[in-house]
Amino acid sequence: MLRLIPPTLHRRLYRLAYWARSLWWRTLRPTISGCRIVALDAQGRVLMIRQSYGASHWTLPGGSISRGEDPVDTACRELREETGCRLDDARKVAQLLERPMGAYNVVHVVVGGVQGAPRPDGREVDAVRWCDTQALPDDIMPAVRQGLAGWIATYNAYNSVS
Repeated sequence: MLRLIPPTLHRRLYRLAYWARSLWWRTLRPTISGCRIVALDAQGRVLMIRQSYGASHWTLPGGSISRGEDPVDTACRELREETGCRLDDARKVAQLLERPMGAYNVVHVVVGGVQGAPRPDGREVDAVRWCDTQALPDDIMPAVRQGLAGWIATYNAYNSVS
């Protein structure tokens, strides 16, 4: 249904929704749940996105977890919606508690392999790019820079045991 909205208008609506959500978070300080996706290609590069709303830094794909939804299922759905890619062999490797704008955000970090060529959806995501984990962009979200190597190492260690 949302695909019927022209992309330019859709991006503007995302920006408005981001502003409203920010106000809601600052006022009510709810607890929310989301996922952050570390999507790796065959060369070990990580898929980064730039969103059409909020801060303009590079970050990982992700999104909100619906009530009762499994974080890994959320990660697979969000990656497909935002980039058109499939997430394979996905595993939850961490759970973080962050405080954006005063709200509590329980972030489930999911790592997996990517199938398909990523492309921005042109609505929520403006740009996508593959990044070598040793040469991340300067304008990357700080929490991602701090956690990325550990999340990938946990994923690799789990897969080497399986």
